[in-house]
Amino acid sequence: MPVSSDILPLQKTSDPATAAEVVDLVQQARAATTPLYPIGGGTSLHFGLRAKTPGWGVTLSKLNRVVDFPARDMTITVEAGITLAELAQTLAAEGQRLPVDVPAADKATVGGVIATNWNGPRRYGQGSLRDFVIGIEAVDGTGLLFHGGGRVVKNVAGYDFCKLLTGSLGTLGIITQVTFKVRPIPERSAWLACSLSSPKQAEAMLAALQQSAVVPAAVELLAGPVWQSQSALDELKLDPRGYALLVLLEGTAAEVLWMKDHLRREWRDAGVVNPLMEDGCAAPWLQIIEFSADLDSPITVQASVKPSGVLPFIEVCRQRDPNCSVLAHAGNGTVFVRFATFPDKGLGQLLLGDLQPAASAQQGHVVILNAPPGAEATNQSYWGGEAPLALMTAVKRRFDPLNLLNRGRFVY
Repeated sequence: MPVSSDILPLQKTSDPATAAEVVDLVQQARAATTPLYPIGGGTSLHFGLRAKTPGWGVTLSKLNRVVDFPARDMTITVEAGITLAELAQTLAAEGQRLPVDVPAADKATVGGVIATNWNGPRRYGQGSLRDFVIGIEAVDGTGLLFHGGGRVVKNVAGYDFCKLLTGSLGTLGIITQVTFKVRPIPERSAWLACSLSSPKQAEAMLAALQQSAVVPAAVELLAGPVWQSQSALDELKLDPRGYALLVLLEGTAAEVLWMKDHLRREWRDAGVVNPLMEDGCAAPWLQIIEFSADLDSPITVQASVKPSGVLPFIEVCRQRDPNCSVLAHAGNGTVFVRFATFPDKGLGQLLLGDLQPAASAQQGHVVILNAPPGAEATNQSYWGGEAPLALMTAVKRRFDPLNLLNRGRFVY
């Protein structure tokens, strides 16, 4: 798989087929004091600072086997190079799923998704990716193969390497094998949507959902030109300055039917007339899942704020760029913003002067998912200044004392 040199300065790329070969590769890099850059499916290489030190790429495309799938135990152990689409197909044959929605699932690998801690819209109803990783195997920066957790759900022995490695951007270890707990595919799904004319109305509707007896699988807030052009939402007649609220319902047929009727009555009492209702999970949910992966936007950012801070943060972004497009997993406080234009004052000023303070005011932070090659960016502008850097650096030194793994791309 070719990787653009403006993303990773690779001298060569290796594709080990076993964990032992990964160990050998790390030991070679250690002897040569050369950085290693895990690549995964190559779908999130824009995430994080651009690497500056030439090094070796590591793709795990040959580590793509299903190791163990005891379907009755609702767990599966796979190698880290298997794609999310392949994993979903294997699980679906037994009526099961990993309820984590990932862009470009036909390319994104299990190892890459864990390294970037990717979570989709169903996190609201199903839990985060960290909740589903119960066992992990990886190779640290010294060439040591280590394990955390196990293949059974009730396993609390030892350090929780599963949670530590999830979201570490491959800087603590190259993940080689993972065990997930999984869940049954729901009998039925449906979604309801409505158009909201103002931030105040959107805030009231989100607050009402928190008090409702309905338990959604996902609560999505959409705004901007990208969604106005979606044919699946034409009936909403989305206001250019307004929002669309989408709620995903999952469960048994009886549960979904009850939730649809109950939520429709609640929305009618709140003044929403003729909400859009559809069965299944086709459009626009596919567009929601793929929204953050579109690279046409000059800048794409992800903010993590408290749920009540979603709308204030979005309004700051819309003030800076009225033509930006927004997707918020509103129940979880995750906001993706695709800006329509590159800021005149530069990327660093946009982040440090506007977005990081706006997110910090809502007890959150902002990271860049995509920016033009060569755009000015510092460690602080990318990751904010709220991370416990001293502690994280100490952990990094224990796992990777020579700083070989994904050097210069994370907070250290």
